[in-house]
Amino acid sequence: MDITIHTTFLPHTDPDASLAFYRDTLGFEVRNDVGGGAMRWITVGPAGQPGTSILLAPPATDPGITDDERRVIAEMMAKGTYGWIMLATPDLDATFDRLQASDAEVVQEPIEQPYGVRDCAFRDPAGNLVRIQEVR
Repeated sequence: MDITIHTTFLPHTDPDASLAFYRDTLGFEVRNDVGGGAMRWITVGPAGQPGTSILLAPPATDPGITDDERRVIAEMMAKGTYGWIMLATPDLDATFDRLQASDAEVVQEPIEQPYGVRDCAFRDPAGNLVRIQEVR
């Protein structure tokens, strides 16, 4: 089989704040931006990787989701336990410095993990966990 990761989903609560984080802070390209207000779908991705994207979308918009499920999703997002993504960089310290200088919430400073990975963690404006590993 020939399968690639094309698009992954992260929810947003403020499309403008999420766009600023992923475009301006992380340097991702905007690939698509549709809708308006809170009902806005924004596709971003790393420069030079046109086949890999993140869809920043309003949470719980599926018509099959119940009100109770919407409430749970909102609670999990508020705690930062609903969405997360792992990114990678060859220069973790420079990436950490750039993110720390922004409005991003630092969850973990760069550290050598006992399982052999050096990484750090932030929360994006919607509370999603963004872990960044150093590529060696």
